[in-house]
Amino acid sequence: MRPKNAIMLVMTAFIWGTAFVAQSVGMDYLGPFTFNGVRSFIGGAALLPCIFIIGKMNERGRGADQAGGSRKNLIVGGTVCGLLLFAASSLQQLGIQYSTAGKAGFITAFYIVIVPVLGIFLKKKTGIKVWAAVVLALTGLYFLCITETFAVGKGDVLLFLGALIFSVHILVIDYFSPRVEGVKMACIQFFVCGAASIVPMYVLEMPRISDMAKGWLPLLYAGVLSCGVAYTLQIIGQKNVNPAIASLILSLESCFSVLAGWIVLGETLSVRETAGCVLMFAAIILAQLPERKKEEIQYG
Repeated sequence: MRPKNAIMLVMTAFIWGTAFVAQSVGMDYLGPFTFNGVRSFIGGAALLPCIFIIGKMNERGRGADQAGGSRKNLIVGGTVCGLLLFAASSLQQLGIQYSTAGKAGFITAFYIVIVPVLGIFLKKKTGIKVWAAVVLALTGLYFLCITETFAVGKGDVLLFLGALIFSVHILVIDYFSPRVEGVKMACIQFFVCGAASIVPMYVLEMPRISDMAKGWLPLLYAGVLSCGVAYTLQIIGQKNVNPAIASLILSLESCFSVLAGWIVLGETLSVRETAGCVLMFAAIILAQLPERKKEEIQYG
């Protein structure tokens, strides 16, 4: 795995983790579908200037056949990713309403197990060292997130379904990212996600401009950074990377959310949570060290 890919995925996890505060505050003013829809449109709009600049820079030397072939993959990939993102993020936001934050973080991060399991059916080879890293990271997540008695409820089921769809989302990105321009696919993804949110937003909620104005700061943070920047980094960073390893790195989101709460909000970081962070970081290092050359050959 190339260092720049790892850096992009770690940055993605960092932004997602620190955006947890923005998402929580935003829910004080807006419903889950409204919040996800508006922030998705903001994320897509934030990428339009980037696409224009990149397009001008790459205008010369681009063949018509190549552009035509990539356009089909771009539209299909962006649409599928957008619909998956809409379903996963909606289930996550709904699930948080019926569950604790700790359990929500733990269950959502179950994609670190689901991705390699689904990868078996897609002929994505996952070595023993990656499975060992998954077990280590899962243990770390438990220490990090679960501080109360674990009982399965309605919210937990919704969160698990969201984690399952997030896993499919990661695998779809793994397929399309080497075939399309990452920024363009991310932009299409956000507009599709925003458009899919419109119907449930007006049917189930009562979106008001005044409420959006009150929550403008968390909306901008979640829209520009969490959507526009982080999801674009995910698409570009996942290019030619083992999706199982990518999911492990992205699971650091839980660590960064706890650390951000400790540093920014002054929340207490217990010994148990510290041990969880250490185990998760150790899992990421374990996934990177052995068999690195083989993986680079296999995934480019």
